Amino acid sequence: MEAEEVIDLFSRMTLHQQAALMRLTSRNLMMDINGEFHMGYDFDWNVQGAMIIASPAEPEDFMVTPEQQSLLSSDAS
Repeated sequence: MEAEEVIDLFSRMTLHQQAALMRLTSRNLMMDINGEFHMGYDFDWNVQGAMIIASPAEPEDFMVTPEQQSLLSSDAS
């Protein structure tokens, strides 16, 4: 499958299908959070409204600074 075909397919998927695909591709994803690296499979990928939300599978493993919390709060409104 060519890259253009993948992009076309992704654009025609529902959010739930896209979230499922992100769960699969997250196995090859590493994120730097506050200087700590976390694998994509450490997250739960869920659809909330019109967005796909990645949440830590075990929230106690992640520390959110007050600055980050204010950014999250402003995004929710």
